[in-house]
Amino acid sequence: MGNMTFVKKTDAIIILIILVISIISWWAYQHFAAEKQVKAEIYYYSDLVMTVDLQENEERSFSMPQNEHVVFHVYKDGSIAFEASDCPDQVCVHAGRIRTSGQFAACLPNGFVAKIVPEGEHGEDDADIVVGR
Repeated sequence: MGNMTFVKKTDAIIILIILVISIISWWAYQHFAAEKQVKAEIYYYSDLVMTVDLQENEERSFSMPQNEHVVFHVYKDGSIAFEASDCPDQVCVHAGRIRTSGQFAACLPNGFVAKIVPEGEHGEDDADIVVGR
């Protein structure tokens, strides 16, 4: 059998370089995306039902008239989360806070999706999320 190695030295270097580039790219995206002003858009079965200003520096909870058992919470740090829901699995509640452009949380049994979008860079005619009934 002799001298078998699982990973050659050059393979390890290539893997390390790819890993470093990936980490730097992820960090740069998170860093620069976090600096942009953002807002939360709340959809109910693909219809935009509310836009939430996350820059108000005010903490509050609210529900939607479509289902008052689904409660959203806006935090002072500019994040939003599902606070409560009557869905059976509670995945939406456990998803936690979202605050960076591109992040989203969904309560699919109740048809709600909350997503973070850049302030002023999203129009009504843009293609968006589709949630089936």
